[in-house]
Amino acid sequence: MTEQEIRKTLLAKKQEVTDLLNSNAEDAAPVELDQSQQGRLSRMDAIQQQAMAAETQRRRQRDVHLLDAALKRLDEGEYGYCVNCGEAIGTERLALDPATPFCIAHAV
Repeated sequence: MTEQEIRKTLLAKKQEVTDLLNSNAEDAAPVELDQSQQGRLSRMDAIQQQAMAAETQRRRQRDVHLLDAALKRLDEGEYGYCVNCGEAIGTERLALDPATPFCIAHAV
């Protein structure tokens, strides 16, 4: 894959995640606790859904951060090399996760 193709892939993934992040922002909004409006189980369900949406948002924000970091490494000529050991990251691993900063030995 050329540098231009890698950049295009990273930017497309970033746009996709950003769109998802923006479209689901209202799902993570605080739940109203007005007991006259909804029952206890409904509130508990709404609170659980809000917590799940907040976690999804947090993960998507992390993904955007990882994609930004990958773009920075690409600009600096360090893309495709493990940030821990400096060894080349396998092409199959990069094909599956283009933003990964680690080789398979240092993957968490």
